[in-house]
Parts: sequence; C-alpha cells; structure tokens
Amino acid sequence: MKKVFVKSYGCQMNVYDAERMADVLAPQGYVETADAEDADLVILNTCHIREKAAEKVFSELGRVRKLKDERAADGRETTVVVAGCVAQAEGGEIVRRAPVVDLVVGPQSYHRLPELLAKARETRGVVDTEFPVEDKFDHLPRPSRDKIRSRGVSAFLTVQEGCDKFCTFCVVPYTRGAEVSRPAAKILSEAEELAAAGVRELTVIGQNVNAYHGEGPDGRDWSLGRLLRRLAEVPGVARIRYTTSHPRDMDEELVAAHRDLGALMPYLHLPVQSGSDRILAAMNRRHSGDDYRRIIERVRAARPDIALSSDFIVGFPGESDADFAETMRLVREMRFASAFSFKYSARPGTPAAEMDGQVPEEVKAARLAELQQQLEVDRQAFNRAMVGRTVEVLFERAGRHAGQMVGKSPYLQAVHVEADDIAIGDLAPVEIVEAAPNSLHGRKKGHEGAAAPNAGRASAA
Repeated sequence: MKKVFVKSYGCQMNVYDAERMADVLAPQGYVETADAEDADLVILNTCHIREKAAEKVFSELGRVRKLKDERAADGRETTVVVAGCVAQAEGGEIVRRAPVVDLVVGPQSYHRLPELLAKARETRGVVDTEFPVEDKFDHLPRPSRDKIRSRGVSAFLTVQEGCDKFCTFCVVPYTRGAEVSRPAAKILSEAEELAAAGVRELTVIGQNVNAYHGEGPDGRDWSLGRLLRRLAEVPGVARIRYTTSHPRDMDEELVAAHRDLGALMPYLHLPVQSGSDRILAAMNRRHSGDDYRRIIERVRAARPDIALSSDFIVGFPGESDADFAETMRLVREMRFASAFSFKYSARPGTPAAEMDGQVPEEVKAARLAELQQQLEVDRQAFNRAMVGRTVEVLFERAGRHAGQMVGKSPYLQAVHVEADDIAIGDLAPVEIVEAAPNSLHGRKKGHEGAAAPNAGRASAA
C-alpha cells in the first residue's frame, strides 16, 4: 500500500484540487496520509497570490529534502511533486533550484498525474505546465462514496476556472488561464453524487464564480443564478454557498436567487479591494466605489439579513492618504461581517509591479493595521448581534469535550452546542446565547441543558 501526503496552500480551489489529486491517485493504489514522514509521495499544492510565494515553497522543499534523505537511509523511496499555481508560474526553475523535486505539474494538468509520475520515475525533473486541450474534469475519476463521507458533510464543487478580468495586481489569468465554465449537467451530476454520499452543504467555487456561463441541458448558456436554482433542487442538498465573486458579474438573476432560494445562505463574499475610484481604475477593476455600494443596496433589498464579506488591498502603487481614507469610509458604511485584508505585494509579470509610486512598507503596515482594527470592530459587532437570535446550524464535528458538538451558522460562524442528541450532518435550530471572540455558543431549541458551561474551552476550538 502506497501513501500520499498532499499539503495545500491558498484558496478553496486548491483545497478542491488537492482532494481531486488524491482521487486520481487512488486507482494507482495510493491512500491519503496526514503524516509526510509516512508518505511515499509528497505533493505541495501551491498558491502564487501573495508575495514571496515561490520562496516559501523552496523553504518547504528544504524540509522535504531532509525527510526524503531520512527515508532513503531507511531504504524507503519518496517522490516529490510541486503542483498548483507556483508550479505553473515557475516551471523548470523549481527543478533547477530544488533537485529534490521529481515532477512539476500545473493546475490544469493534474488529471495526468499517473502518467507523469511514471515518466518521472524514468527521468527526474518532469515539467508539465501546459494548458491542455482536453477538459481535465472529463478525466478525473469519481471519488468513492466512502471517500466523500470521510471528507465531511460540506464539500466544494468547482464550476468555473480561470479569469478574464486582468486586474493589474493579479497573477490568476496567467497561472489559471482564461475563464472556462463546466457544463451544467456535469456539475449537477457531481452534486447528486456528493449529496447521495451525505453532503448537506455545497460551496460552489471558481476563480470568478459569478462569471459562470456553462452550457445548460437545454443547449443555452446558464448563468450562476440559474445554476444555483437547479442545485437547490438536488435531493439532500440543504445549503448552498458560492465564492469568489466579482462586482461586475452580480447580475439580476443572481441577486434574485438570494431573494428566492432558502438553501442559498445569506452570506456574500464580494471583493471590492479599495474604496478609491482612482485606485480601482489603476487596479483595472472596472467598477467604482459607488457601483459597489449600489450592488450591495440591491442585494440587501433582496435579502435583508445578508452578511457581507470582502477583500482589501492597502498600499497599492500610488495610493495616497486620501485614497486610503476612501477605503475606510466604504468600510464604515458597509459594516462587513468578515473580511480579508492584505498589504499590496508586487507579483512578477503583472502590470502593477512596474507602476510608479510604490508605497513604502511602513506606510502599508500602518494602513493595514488601521483597516484591520476597523474590520475587527465590525466583525465582533456582527457576532454580538447574533446573541438572542435563533439560527439553523449545520453540525459538522464533535467538540473538544464530551457532549459538545460544533456546527456552522448560515453566516459561516462556528457554533458550539452542549447536547447529546445531535449527530454530524444534523441541521437544528439553535438559540445563540454568547458571542466569544472567534465563535458563538448556543442552546439547541427544546434542549434544556446549559448552553456553554465550558465556554472558555469551547472558544478555543
């Protein structure tokens, strides 16, 4: 029995890809392991979005080299693969700098892993970073029902890959390629298999998921809104989410889906990146701050209880104090329930990396600290406002002590409940009685037990 260890970095797409790599290798006799030291095959599934991503990979490869040497001393062979977006961007440079690597494979070619591994056994340093003509999804084996069950009651479902937006700071169009949408029939078939195996919540994912335009069973292009309506009809699917979106693709059909579909969770992650129109234009976002405000107004009119999440970049080239103040103004207006925020980092090969007006690191750091402080104030206010509300919770795992279960609210918050009559996969109404810094504590409706007698322990889970 051969064992494979996959370490995945970055976005949800990489999490999905890591699972599918394991599925591709299962027919070859590989089983997954959480221990790299026990693995015959080590795969680093990399992300190239943040600064120095490649250097972090080379640092990790230094640790893998030591592990490979130790296993070799015991007579055990280890094959090392670098996959994902750093693999796509760096290609042969990885093999040149890190002789420990046997194979480099881009995110559009991992369906060919078995044959590429066979080639790597004959010749070390195989590199495959082409964008193949064939659709990799047509060549990926279906995971077994037991494998799906082992991954939990929530699952990612890729419907779209690539991006045509060409934001000036972003490498995705170069590492993932042009926007491609999967046919709706194939997505629905995969969703039905997931649901039949016990998955209750689907998160529909893509680099620019609301640009989805896949062929429908009727031969016409379907929008994401239409696809979500059909996914909501799949037996067993109780919850649907989607990420990551672009403001330019929030069409009326998608807004209406938020109004009409009870299964579509009241949570929208819609990156804005900046509140300054001048910076948004330099980023090639092709929307203004007021465009974003109008979109949110439409969504909130359709679904008043919706929670908002976003992405922000501070210190983009040329960003002035006034530009940053516009970002802070938008943040205070929107009251985000959660957000991801970063200092701008120059990605080689992107237009922004060559722009004048690069912002000093100390200025970036100060702006990021101010932004994150406000975002955290808003996040905690949102969590505190949950106290006294009753929400449906999807339970996903046991807690850290007997009698505790941990689930997820409609707003992606961890909820801890003391109850001995809840099973993984159950959906149950829970009254929120306490908001801890990073989780909520609740009481199952109709359950008279104490809500959070071990709140201190639970909040660390």
